[in-house]
Amino acid sequence: MDRLQGKTVLLVEDEPIVAMLVEDMLAGLGVGIIGPAARLEEAISMAQNENFDAAVLDVKLGGQNSVAVATVLQQRAIPYILATGFDSPTSPDYGRDVPVLNKPYLQDDLERALEQALSGINQLTK
Repeated sequence: MDRLQGKTVLLVEDEPIVAMLVEDMLAGLGVGIIGPAARLEEAISMAQNENFDAAVLDVKLGGQNSVAVATVLQQRAIPYILATGFDSPTSPDYGRDVPVLNKPYLQDDLERALEQALSGINQLTK
C-alpha cells in the first residue's frame, strides 16, 4: 500500500454505486482520485487534460467501449487497469499486458492491479 501513497488515479466508471465503492477503495489505499468519469466524452477529456499517475478504466461506458480512452492513455504513457463485469476484453486496442479486474473485486485486488500497472511503466522507463 505504501507504493500507492501520494499517487493520483483517474476513475472511469459509469455505474454510480460501483464508482462510489471504487472511490472508497482508492481512498483507503491513500490514492487521490480524479473523476469518476461516467461518459465516454468526459473520460476522453479527463484522460487528455488531467494530471494523474494511473487509471482504472471500465471497459463498457453506457454501451460504448472505452478503447478511445485507452488510446489516449497509451499516447500519454499513463498505465491503466481494465475493470469489467463481462469476459476479459479481447480487443488488441486495449494493449497487451494490461491488468484486468473482473467485477466484483476487492480492495486488495485493486491494489495489486495498480501496483502491477505502475511497476510495468516504471520498468519501461528505466
